[in-house]
Amino acid sequence: MNAAPRKDIHNSDIPLVCVSCEARHKGVCGALNSKQLSELAKHTSKVTFNAEQPITSDGEQIRRYGNILSGVVKLAKLTSDGRQQIVGLQFAPDFVGRPFSEKSDYDVEAATEVHVCTFPPQILNRLVQESPELEHRLHEQTLKELDEARDWMLTLGRKSAGERVASFLHFIAQHVDPDLHKRGPVTFELPLKRTDMADFLGLTIETVSRQLTKLRQARIIELPNNRTVVIADVSRLKAAADKQDI
Repeated sequence: MNAAPRKDIHNSDIPLVCVSCEARHKGVCGALNSKQLSELAKHTSKVTFNAEQPITSDGEQIRRYGNILSGVVKLAKLTSDGRQQIVGLQFAPDFVGRPFSEKSDYDVEAATEVHVCTFPPQILNRLVQESPELEHRLHEQTLKELDEARDWMLTLGRKSAGERVASFLHFIAQHVDPDLHKRGPVTFELPLKRTDMADFLGLTIETVSRQLTKLRQARIIELPNNRTVVIADVSRLKAAADKQDI
């Protein structure tokens, strides 16, 4: 029998495991009251996935949902001849899984080391029936992912190679530091290898590397090593993504 979840001494109604969790405040769990959080906590498990480790395969039965606590998850589809197309990225505290679906529609893989708080679909489905706000939050994330997919349709369909790479870096920076009104610097580790970046952007590896070099030479970014990016001035990066005068 599982032990009852520990309680926070400052707020005895909320399980200790939930108190400092960002998903509770910003993710779907923020829609739950203390009683519902306690019920959910009885069924949660913290799971760590290494970079490039599969989480769920396309067509696989969904046995666990989850909230991303840290790291980046990539969603991909394979063509009939085995070519991969990355169709989306997820960040903390995004919800992993498709509610009310029995099978996954994508290959879900850890792009970096990922920590996920997982729980069975049955408990989420029951809580959705009790909490219209939870259903609203899940709906909001679905709409956010749809908006991002539409933005990438524009990026891939109309933007040049340089604009695509700059758009990708700005997209990552927005998730690393949502407070992008400041001018910088913003530092982050690229969550994708060059091959995956090329796949995501519809470019060759050589083109991605060449465009990163151009951004570095223009002093829009710094590249201390192969995965670290420093954005000195976010507004100049945004201008490069939109083909404005930089």
